[in-house]
Amino acid sequence: MLSIQQLNKTYANGVKAINNVSLDIPNGMFGLLGPNGAGKSSLMRTIATLQDPDSGSIHFHGLDVLQDKEALRRRLGYLPQDFGVYPKVSAEKLLNHFAVLKGITHKGERKEIVEALLNQTNLWEARKRGLGTYSGGMRQRFGIAQALLGAPRLVIVDEPTAGLDPDERNRFLNLLAKIGEQVVVILSTHIVEDVTDLCPRMAMIARGTVLLQGEPQAAIDTLKNRVWRRTVSQEALPEYQQRFNVLSTRLVAGRPQINVYAESQPDDGFTSVEPDLEDVYFLQVRSAGRAADVATTVTPGATVPVTAAGTQ
Repeated sequence: MLSIQQLNKTYANGVKAINNVSLDIPNGMFGLLGPNGAGKSSLMRTIATLQDPDSGSIHFHGLDVLQDKEALRRRLGYLPQDFGVYPKVSAEKLLNHFAVLKGITHKGERKEIVEALLNQTNLWEARKRGLGTYSGGMRQRFGIAQALLGAPRLVIVDEPTAGLDPDERNRFLNLLAKIGEQVVVILSTHIVEDVTDLCPRMAMIARGTVLLQGEPQAAIDTLKNRVWRRTVSQEALPEYQQRFNVLSTRLVAGRPQINVYAESQPDDGFTSVEPDLEDVYFLQVRSAGRAADVATTVTPGATVPVTAAGTQ
């Protein structure tokens, strides 16, 4: 169990990247879902001991992470959003080098571990190639291979599928699912499908604040019979966005199709649809955005009118 309690972090420029975050994360896949700039990477770096919080605590299987960072690092595998490689060095040689840095000094043991990881990440046939020749998905799989050196008990991956084509994304997610059977894996992403497909538990975060946490299906169930869909014209779209709480807009056959959150049918043109995690995500993130906007524009003691103005 990874336990994060009342964690806070404000940067020197005044940005509050982590705002009183508390999470209990069990073994298995855990999704951290939020838009770009939500504070996900700041939280991941803090858990990985790459930066100190201003306040709060982090414990992992009884270990006080903030008091004993080296002990956590020995149990940690970390794949950041952006990581560099030596383009002319082969995957096999660089993984061997990383293994030495991880303290795996016995040559025979290191050879077995490197070979096993290259096979596990489906890179064995390409092990002699320079990393500069790898596709985006192959590089991400190499990143996971280096993160798994030393048999970590906590694995953190930050936006790992952004930019991958569908085949590479599926390969990578299948690999993460296998890893998550035995250890704590935190998947930080803004891609809703990654969490839907993989994670039995999740949290949504925006503006550094946890908006919701729990099981994805339980969150979806809260919107049952409250999501409505209609196809509208481009000219009418602004009016619908003004009148209703529009969750999402997408083009279907060249015309906007909108999903709206409402307690009852908004008008005769709408049909009820089964909600999904994307609907939950947009409702939570946009509600948080509207609340923050109100907080910055309303003077203390003023009366705030409650409306359901939609945004795209």
